[in-house]
Amino acid sequence: MGAHAYAVTITWTGNKGEGTTGYADYERSHTITAEQKVDILGSSDTPFRGDKTRHNPEDMLLASLSSCHMLWYLHLCADAGVIVMEYIDKATGTMVDTSDRGCGHFTEVVLHPEMKVTEEWMIEKAIALHDDAHKKCFIANSVNFPVLHKPVCKLWQKAETV
Repeated sequence: MGAHAYAVTITWTGNKGEGTTGYADYERSHTITAEQKVDILGSSDTPFRGDKTRHNPEDMLLASLSSCHMLWYLHLCADAGVIVMEYIDKATGTMVDTSDRGCGHFTEVVLHPEMKVTEEWMIEKAIALHDDAHKKCFIANSVNFPVLHKPVCKLWQKAETV
C-alpha cells in the first residue's frame, strides 16, 4: 500500500496595507491552491471576522468527511451490485467554543446521505453499506470526534419521456 503525499498552498490575501497591526486591521481572506486544480477562496467563518461568501475551514472539514464517505460508499455499492442512480448528503456538524482556552472543537458530524437505487431488493443492502464506507473513510479515521451517518434510501424512478 504505502504512503500517499498531498500538498496544498495557502496564500493569505487579506493584508489591507497595515498587515496584522491589530486584530481588526486585516481580512481573513486566503486562496487555497493545489497543482492542476481550481483555486478555492477561503476565509474564516463570519463569527470570527470572516467573509461569508468564501469557504471556511469548518465547511471544508464537513465537505472532506462527506466526500470521502460518498466515494467509498459508491465503490462498495459497485462491488456489491447495488446500482445507485442519485446521491446527496446534507452533512451537519457541531462545533463548540471553549472559552477557557479561547478556541473550539468539533463534537460531532452527522452525514445525511440520501440515495436512490434501481431495484427494491437493493435498498436494505444500500443502507447497510454505509457502515462499511464509514470504516474505510480515510478522513473519518483521522478525526477525534464521532462521525455518524443516517442514510435514507429510496427506489429510483426512471424519468418518463413524452
